[in-house]
Amino acid sequence: MKKSILLLVSLVCITTAFSQNYTKPNGFAIHFILNDFPTAKEIRTNGIGETINQKMWYKTRRMNAGIGVSYIKGLSEHVDFAGTLAGSFLKYPIPDRVSNSADQKLLLEGVVTLNLKLLPDNFFAVPYFTAGIGASQYDGFYSAILPIGVGLQFKLGPDVFFLLNSQYRIPVTSSAEYHLYHSFGMAKTFPKKIEAPVAEVVVPVVLDKDGDGVLDADDRCPDVPGIAALQGCPDKDGDGIADAEDKCPDEAGIAKYQGCPIPDTDGDGINDEEDKCPSVKGVARYQGCPVPDTDGDGINDEEDKCPSRPGVAENAGCPVIAKEVIEKINFAAKNVFFNSGSFKLMPKSYKSLNNVVAILKADESLFLDIDGHTDASGADDKNQVLSENRAKAVKDYLISKGIAESRLTFTGYGEAKPVADNATAAGRAKNRRTEMTARNY
Repeated sequence: MKKSILLLVSLVCITTAFSQNYTKPNGFAIHFILNDFPTAKEIRTNGIGETINQKMWYKTRRMNAGIGVSYIKGLSEHVDFAGTLAGSFLKYPIPDRVSNSADQKLLLEGVVTLNLKLLPDNFFAVPYFTAGIGASQYDGFYSAILPIGVGLQFKLGPDVFFLLNSQYRIPVTSSAEYHLYHSFGMAKTFPKKIEAPVAEVVVPVVLDKDGDGVLDADDRCPDVPGIAALQGCPDKDGDGIADAEDKCPDEAGIAKYQGCPIPDTDGDGINDEEDKCPSVKGVARYQGCPVPDTDGDGINDEEDKCPSRPGVAENAGCPVIAKEVIEKINFAAKNVFFNSGSFKLMPKSYKSLNNVVAILKADESLFLDIDGHTDASGADDKNQVLSENRAKAVKDYLISKGIAESRLTFTGYGEAKPVADNATAAGRAKNRRTEMTARNY
């Protein structure tokens, strides 16, 4: 046992001393393993040559499978260290002992080995020899073993390898047994990132009297702090025009106006470049022009109910309706009669209403509002309905004579707007009335 360990240590020292500086970085591997006890027994009994010639090796499907994980570290260009922990379920043939159970149990093996590579890792396929020392545990028995074997490493990509390995495991203690150990798996290494050395920066001595970050050699204003965009000259209003060339240095402007803002000649808040009437105050919705007055009556179109016809402010910009027309309509309204308690027009009303028709046809700009009123006799709700129906009866008559319905409105007020005392017969007669009001908007 001591001789084996001494040989292993000596081999590591020799290969490390003669290797180059390259070493494989830290890595991990996972393996699928097969443990073969019967074939190892055939080799001990008949020798390896006879076992191979007589095909007395154990079939793969009858071997005991398991799983293993490894830590890998390169010691030199041709030597790797590997620490492996593997487990498989089997019935271990413990020498000189009879197992009390027919069940398979976990065989746990931990080994450390050195892989002596014949080629460096930059080759695609690298054969190697392996040797080491290990221990196992099975059903409460602990054993020591010496693994020796061969392997083949395939490089699949940067820091990725496929590993094949077969070992002959020699027992060191009496509780262990000879067996073959085969494995294949994948390994991944993790090289450390090498940081490039930071070059020492030598700061040249430069002259910048005003401390604005623009060297004096390039500074148009070397005695006054400024900005690089203006070659070291100041710009108080931040409009991109140096103060020395800015006619309005305290107010942001544009180059077209030598650093001043776009002017607003008429002072309406709309600059001259956007103002269609730059010399007359206006409003934004008309692009700087005043609100138009199409008919020229002094009332702008937005306030003028008759924007295409000159009028007066008292009539919302519409023409004044002639006094004669108003009097004729008022006279006609006083001569509209209904049967008592009815909204049926009496024939003697037709002449007055026909005069109203003539007035409306003569001036198609006129509109007419028709209002119906009653006295206080009777129920309020009935009076309301009666007043509405009487006003509508007048409207319907005018429509029948060719007046457009869109020019006429009617409203019933019932007894709500008396013009005389309902306590007297004369007063009630005045309150029973029809009113017509002409307008032209």
